[in-house]
Amino acid sequence: MPSPEELPNPYWNHNVHYHRLVLGAVPDGCTRALDIGCGDGLLARKLARRIPEVTGVDRSPAMIRLAREAGARTPNVTFVEADFMTAADGVLPGRYDFLSAVAVLHHLDFTAAVRRMAALLTPGGRLVVIGLANNGTPLDWLISGAGLPASWILARRHGGNSGPSGLPVQDPDMTWSEIRRAAQDMLPGSRVSRHLLWRYAWVWDKPSSEFRSR
Repeated sequence: MPSPEELPNPYWNHNVHYHRLVLGAVPDGCTRALDIGCGDGLLARKLARRIPEVTGVDRSPAMIRLAREAGARTPNVTFVEADFMTAADGVLPGRYDFLSAVAVLHHLDFTAAVRRMAALLTPGGRLVVIGLANNGTPLDWLISGAGLPASWILARRHGGNSGPSGLPVQDPDMTWSEIRRAAQDMLPGSRVSRHLLWRYAWVWDKPSSEFRSR
């Protein structure tokens, strides 16, 4: 069985480009994972290649329908139509060793969503967020500009920038520096790195003892 990184993608876009980063952050011994805003379930299916129990959650009925169709042959992944912010315990039962959210956080109330994510993790679990931010300084604009040729080359290599239709689109309202500060303030020990294709990666390991986000 090939590793998740070797699985072919049915399409390519800036979010799919960073699936490899998410997969590489899965800790050893992880048994339960939750992918928030799973869309058509592509990342959740990749996670299911190395994690015994994976749940994908999305509030879009159309996306969950696509995810269930594509995941019909992946028995250890379950797709739930729900808003993870308000889902009852019976909808998202228990807590998870690994939690991913790709291009989701800027659609939500930042503080409330981060608190909810932290609460859904088991002590010792890992959160990985791939997110978007706004340019706030001249350096931000310079770095963003450098992503244009890289995006063009990668899109050409992969046959274009595409994905399932019907995905929500929203501009982020926090800058790169605001994201960094908020991450450290709410979840001390967070590691935030900026990447070329207008994305940041935020990794946080929940302390082994119970933790409450600020």
